[in-house]
Amino acid sequence: MANQEEKNLIEILEDNVPIDMAKYIKFVQSPHCGATATFAGTTRDTFEGKTVIELRYEAYVPMAIRCLKSICSAARLAWKIDSAAVAHRLGPVPVGDASVFVAVSAVHREDALDACKYVIDEIKASVPIWKKEVYEGGEIWKENSEFLERRKGGCCGVKVKVGDCGAAAAAATAEGCDRARIGE
Repeated sequence: MANQEEKNLIEILEDNVPIDMAKYIKFVQSPHCGATATFAGTTRDTFEGKTVIELRYEAYVPMAIRCLKSICSAARLAWKIDSAAVAHRLGPVPVGDASVFVAVSAVHREDALDACKYVIDEIKASVPIWKKEVYEGGEIWKENSEFLERRKGGCCGVKVKVGDCGAAAAAATAEGCDRARIGE
């Protein structure tokens, strides 16, 4: 049997390299899995009444890859998944194109669906990939709502607990991607 590392495909794609969704779906498919769950995050054409031209992504790639591996490891601890694949683009992503793609396979759909949702939510909350929205007439760096939820109370003067999130935090810490939880 292959080890867990071999059952993950994690890629950060350079500028102007589109996501080949079929590649990631094919990677996770297996004859013994009855479910493959996917999520594709695409650039939409408007946001809060503004016309969006494109999104632009930057990342601290070595840490982003470590965090993505950690997220997949934590998903394995929580759900019975077979394989996971994650791809995220960097650089400009035009309207209609995918910037992030997640595929997860499992014997049963509940595990695949729940793990897929967990993976994308954790990517948006904790992976060092930054998004700039480019509009007609302007641009702005955006924080994901999942990240902001984790930061409630501000970044300064609050008590931060590291490694207090059970098995998921232990997996994250083991992979070198400490995720902090804001305390009281």
